[in-house]
Amino acid sequence: MTQMTQDEIISNTKTVLQGLEALRVEHASLISGISESNKDEEKTYIIRKNIENIELGLNEAQVMMALSCHLQNIEAEKQKLKTQVRRLHQENAWLRDELANTQQKFQASEQLVAQLEEEKKHLEFMTSVKKYDENQDQEEQNEKPRPDPVMELFPDDDNEDRNNISPTPPSQYSNQSSGYEIPARLRTLHNLVIQYASQGRYEVAVPLCKQALEDLEKTSGHDHPDVATMLNILALVYRDQNKYKEAANLLNDALSIRGKTLGENHPAVAATLNNLAVLYGKRGKYKDAEPLCKRALEIREKVLGKDHPDVAKQLNNLALLCQNQGKYDEVEKYYQRALEIYESKLGPDDPNVAKTKNNLASCYLKQGKYAEAEILYKQVLTRAHEKEFGAIDSKNKPIWQVAEEREEHKYDNRENTPYGEYGGWHKAAKVDSPTVTTTLKNLGALYRRQGMFEAAETLEDCALRSKKEALDIAKQNKVFYYLPKTLEAS
Repeated sequence: MTQMTQDEIISNTKTVLQGLEALRVEHASLISGISESNKDEEKTYIIRKNIENIELGLNEAQVMMALSCHLQNIEAEKQKLKTQVRRLHQENAWLRDELANTQQKFQASEQLVAQLEEEKKHLEFMTSVKKYDENQDQEEQNEKPRPDPVMELFPDDDNEDRNNISPTPPSQYSNQSSGYEIPARLRTLHNLVIQYASQGRYEVAVPLCKQALEDLEKTSGHDHPDVATMLNILALVYRDQNKYKEAANLLNDALSIRGKTLGENHPAVAATLNNLAVLYGKRGKYKDAEPLCKRALEIREKVLGKDHPDVAKQLNNLALLCQNQGKYDEVEKYYQRALEIYESKLGPDDPNVAKTKNNLASCYLKQGKYAEAEILYKQVLTRAHEKEFGAIDSKNKPIWQVAEEREEHKYDNRENTPYGEYGGWHKAAKVDSPTVTTTLKNLGALYRRQGMFEAAETLEDCALRSKKEALDIAKQNKVFYYLPKTLEAS
């Protein structure tokens, strides 16, 4: 037998119902005919039995019809439920996507909050560190202009091209690190530009420099190393005037010329890259400045060797760029490497050693590593003391020891005790060194941060005395200094 479908079963059942209904009517007419004539009990019984079977068949057929209708309703409900399940699956997938996006946004918000908290702590610390500047008297501010605060955070290398025009190289490394030697016929004019710029007389320096550029371009063409050098110098003059856009255009032009004429790995290219990085650093574009500084470092390592002092100077610049981006692991690595180079090549008494230690200590301070910063500050002060006053003993103490002793005995009623009874404190005030003065102020700020106010005041007073004494000596000897607008800070 072949398998019948549900529709075929229903159709056949309806046909059977019609046939059974016809048989039931026919049997009913037979019974009525027999009853009217002679009664035949046996036939009547048979007919009635057939009628019962027919009615049973009818009932079963009706049940089958009802069951078929019920099954159809169940199938329709099943299809409806399947549709709902598919819709629920789609909604669940959408909700999962929404939940994933919400979690990502929440994680980004948590990271932003953590970053803002760190920046807030850094700003609070910097504010507390700078409080001692408010105690400097007005007379000192009038006699010596304060350095550019950006320069204090970012020492640069912008005098490389200026050193190149000097008849006598400033150090034993100038011949190796110089970008390009300017011809003797132009040195006088270039020296005048630098002199006027150093005095702040830009209204004279800029026209002179532009005239020199015009003469060079007429005689040698625009794509000449002399032109690039003068572009670099004019860019530095513009930078000193805070004309950063003009300076950037000139430096990029000089970089292009030097790259084409001198080669991509020439020290002059490194000098221009570094000056461009300093310019970006002054404008707060630390991410743009970092690859330029790294490229300058790569060139100097390749040309001068990895342990050359100019490489150490570039490492200092790169460290400061990273420090302004909060990359403290890289900062520590760069400073420590620069410190190793300076100590091995220039000796422990070279000023760059103390400057780099101060910079590394500043990095430690920003991370809250006060103990490490304190060790470096004490090393600088102890070395300066030994160099100036000899070996340390109970009667010849460095200033930081004296400051800590004054902190320890601040309640012993010694307000009127002369400074001479506190070891070599009065001698330390005679040390005339900008780096030592900066270190005194930095260590004083660190002590103040730790609640050691007596020790902090001792160091700050000593730093102030050192500055005043240097100014008094300059006045007595009638020494006048032309200070450039761009100062290289420690």
